[in-house]
Parts: sequence; C-alpha cells; structure tokens
Amino acid sequence: MAYTIIMILVIIICVLLTIVVLLQSGQGGGLSGGMGGNAGGGGGNMMGARRTADFLSKTTSVLATLFLTLCLAANFFIESDVATRSTIQERGVNAPAETEMVIPGAEDPAENPSEAPADPQPVEPDSE
Repeated sequence: MAYTIIMILVIIICVLLTIVVLLQSGQGGGLSGGMGGNAGGGGGNMMGARRTADFLSKTTSVLATLFLTLCLAANFFIESDVATRSTIQERGVNAPAETEMVIPGAEDPAENPSEAPADPQPVEPDSE
C-alpha cells in the first residue's frame, strides 16, 4: 500500500518536474524572459524575469530532491512475500545426493545376479 502511494507521488513529481524544466529557458527567452519583457504585458512586470528564473530553478531543485528521496524510500516499501532463498537453493538442500533411474518392470541386479557362463566359447572370425 505504501509502495503504491510512493509510486503515485513519484509519477506526479515526474510530470511536474518535466513541466518546470520545459518552462525554463537556457538563453533567457522562455517564460522567465517573456514575463519580464513586453511580451508579458502589463501584468508580467509584477514578477520580473529574475524572480521567475529563481522560482523555476528553486522549484526544479526541490522537485528533483523529492524525486530522489522518494525513489530511495520506495526500496524500503517493496513488498517481499517471497522467501529469501531461491527455488534452486531450496531444491538443492532437499534433493537426494544421487538420483537413480528407475525403469518399471526391471529387476534389481543386486537381488537377482545373472549367471555367467562357466566356460565362455571363443568366437571364431569368418575366414572368407
């Protein structure tokens, strides 16, 4: 539940951070430059270009700090219902040391040893 809330806040902060960064201008011609000049009209002079740039840069810093903090905090709230050991590790502990292949209907050779011929006959090669 906490993880979901943190992720929603992270998404909102990402959207706000994107908007604030796009409002800034690298050469002084964006929102900060337009509000201070004639493009802003009469109401644009209330908040000068320098104050707008300062506000946007401080907002960027605050949002970036919040973003990083929430991303780090999200790691502590990830639900981990899984065991700490992997499936391979679990099977390795409980598995028998040696596995034997069992063939249905086959007899155990240790119980019924086959009789070896007493006198083996040599095989003669064909002489053709």
